[in-house]
Amino acid sequence: MFYFSQQLGLDLEELEEIEEDAGLGNGGLGRLAACFLDSMATLGLGAYGYGIRYEFGIFNQKVVDGWQVEEADDWLRYGNPWEKARPEYMLPVHFYGRVDHTPDGIKWVDTQVILAMPYDTPVPGYKNNTVNTMRLWSAKAPNDFNLEEFNVGDYIQAVLDRNLAENISRVLYPNDNFFEGKELRLKQEYFVVAATLQDIIRRFKSSKFGCRDPVRTCFETFPDKVAIQLNDTHPALSIPELMRIFVVGFYFTFSPICFWHLEIIYAINQKHLDHVAALYPGDIDRLRRMSVIEEGDCKRINMAHLCVIGSHAINGVARIHSEIVKNSVFKDFYDIEPEKFQNKTNGITPRRWLLLCNPGLSDIIAEKIGEDFLTDLSQLKKLLDFVDDEAFIRDVAKVKQENKQKFSAYLVEQYKVKINPSSMFDVHVKRIHEYKRQLLNCLHIITLYNRIRKDPKKSYVPRTVMIGGKAAPGYHMAKMIIKLITSIGDVVNNDPYIGERLKVIFLENYRVSLAEKVIPAADLSEQISTAGTEASGTGNMKFMLNGALTIGTMDGANVEMAEEAGEENLFIFGMRVEDVEAMDKKGLADIIFVFSFRYNAKEYYDRIPELRQAIDQINSGFFSPDDPGRFRDIVNMLMYHDRFKVFADYEAYIKCQGQVDQLYMNPREWTKKVIKNIACSGKFSSDRTITEYAREIWGVEPSAVKIPPPLTQSGACRHPSFWVGLPTRLSCSPMNFPQMNPNSHSLPPFGCLIFI
Repeated sequence: MFYFSQQLGLDLEELEEIEEDAGLGNGGLGRLAACFLDSMATLGLGAYGYGIRYEFGIFNQKVVDGWQVEEADDWLRYGNPWEKARPEYMLPVHFYGRVDHTPDGIKWVDTQVILAMPYDTPVPGYKNNTVNTMRLWSAKAPNDFNLEEFNVGDYIQAVLDRNLAENISRVLYPNDNFFEGKELRLKQEYFVVAATLQDIIRRFKSSKFGCRDPVRTCFETFPDKVAIQLNDTHPALSIPELMRIFVVGFYFTFSPICFWHLEIIYAINQKHLDHVAALYPGDIDRLRRMSVIEEGDCKRINMAHLCVIGSHAINGVARIHSEIVKNSVFKDFYDIEPEKFQNKTNGITPRRWLLLCNPGLSDIIAEKIGEDFLTDLSQLKKLLDFVDDEAFIRDVAKVKQENKQKFSAYLVEQYKVKINPSSMFDVHVKRIHEYKRQLLNCLHIITLYNRIRKDPKKSYVPRTVMIGGKAAPGYHMAKMIIKLITSIGDVVNNDPYIGERLKVIFLENYRVSLAEKVIPAADLSEQISTAGTEASGTGNMKFMLNGALTIGTMDGANVEMAEEAGEENLFIFGMRVEDVEAMDKKGLADIIFVFSFRYNAKEYYDRIPELRQAIDQINSGFFSPDDPGRFRDIVNMLMYHDRFKVFADYEAYIKCQGQVDQLYMNPREWTKKVIKNIACSGKFSSDRTITEYAREIWGVEPSAVKIPPPLTQSGACRHPSFWVGLPTRLSCSPMNFPQMNPNSHSLPPFGCLIFI
């Protein structure tokens, strides 16, 4: 390939830069699913990943005058060479209509039919000649769509209505950790569920696994051969939909997403509440708390409760998250069925997030311990033997500096921004959200700025603070935070008293391809969410694996990172979960006895001079002289409505950042901690995560068997394309129809991961 491209006068790296990101998800959820698919193929676990082939993915972010401006992500404009359309597996999905009860059974009539066209993308395993499939559904209107309009001569309206039908897969809702109560979003969720379940059942019926029947009609072995992993609650409709299929018995007839599914959910809820009532007679409040149906001015379906009831296993994605799930979020459910609850700490694929994005670091690691760490990341522990090896310390520091030089050149080329590659690269990249506390980072920047201005002759560690991420278009506070970051940058970067000692860069349009560049270059990784608010995080793992030190709270997977590497090798600060809970409980008691409020930001503002100065500068228009009142919404939120308690962690954060500076001034000791972090990051491989899913939830065993390569005598039919679209092995789970038998391995199972 390389030789061929050279003959054409092409550069592979330039081609890679031109290619569009397939930004088909929000935040970390989609990136996690991508890591899982990579690991399942690498571990020999045949599986399908299912989702929607959005015509327009997560928006492209432009920054104009410091404000976020959204542009459509037309990623399919020039086609997608990695996918293959499979019209032979196109499936109908029905919406709306009505239910008729006839002597022949229940019928759905007057429905709107949308066709689900599958597009398959191969997902290759690492050096094992195994290829799994990611199948994405695209909405297509049938040829006879709205034929009545043609019959009355309204050809134009018929075509317009056809386009409206195809809007189901037109665009991704760009909201992270936020429920979008829109009819179109509900239709998207049902669309992927309905098409996927039809596809699963079709493959189950046509895959014989030794059965002599030409088509399998008995579904007794279905729970032994199929497991469905619901990636968060977005595909929760899988539960009533699969129930409907089994009850009605006609998988090819799909109901409108209204009456029938609602009736099934009510039936599931009634059976569930009867069980709870038998266990806790007279406990009406418990029944209310545990109901799938939330009563109020408008009845709502609690999709999370539906998932818990309808799944045979529920897992959190980091240990702290799983404890919160058991002890708080789903405590009532845990009390009844504790055996259903597990923990599966997230992970990242080392193939993409080390070998591909940081080949220099991967090479020097392989020189010391061999290449097997790429499929067994726990072998990085061997690097602990080289923590004091002067040559290895120099090599690690050299690779980091080369990555910083390369990223600095990229910023000049792409953004016309010049930074000091010898400065500390302090990186905070993730979705812009109040709970992720980019505002705490802003307060540190302002504090540093004020200190330099106050004492410019003092020695300071040069620091380039890079913040990147997208704000949901309708999230006013998040967009204001971006404007504040860019405004602070305008002041800091143009102040001659500051010079090269402090720079603030907003990384426009943060996405996977940009992450692959900035993460290997980072010195400091900011993971500063309020304790108890981040389920896990995976960016924290990527930075750790690529040789950045973490400054963070004891939240999400940070807890386990500190446990693996030793808390002394991270910069941990601030409140723990129990501190936050105690503050909230005190506040609740205060409200009852009519005393002060639980978290009083003004107390911190009055007591800490540097914090007060920073807030006053934001409030007075120091960073917005053209509009002095621009950031008063931010100040008002921080002072009176801050659910994430930024001020409570300010002092500890500033002090911890001082410790960062002290260590950075000793490059040898800094690099030794970097090596310790890399060596202890093995737990955070998605291979480990998927192995735990497979053994403890899905009931299958990963395989190290390598399929013979293509075009050999034993592998003549084993070319990767042979596997795309074929029935594959078991993948995932929560289904309760009936329990899966984890000991049944006599026949090769198959399954799917649904993500939307």
